[in-house]
Amino acid sequence: MLLERIYRGPMKDTIIQRWRDPIDGSVCYIYLPISVPTLPPEGGYYRYGAASVGNISCIHPTEVLQLWEGNNPPPTQGQAPAPRTGVAPNNAKH
Repeated sequence: MLLERIYRGPMKDTIIQRWRDPIDGSVCYIYLPISVPTLPPEGGYYRYGAASVGNISCIHPTEVLQLWEGNNPPPTQGQAPAPRTGVAPNNAKH
């Protein structure tokens, strides 16, 4: 995975990272805190306090196409194509 971009998170001291797999094109967004309380090390390891903030979401390019096409059913016989209602992946707001 390659880190492509870092966004400011919606809550204080949080970020959103965009990672892309260069082999299959999968994209993952990771929402995580950048500040987590720690306790003194025990046995050489730090213990981290509770952090209820965090999430990961991944999607494969074929899933993006399925979602895109699912919003735009094919026209029936003699009917004009429906206007596109989905948001193209490259036009997403950052």
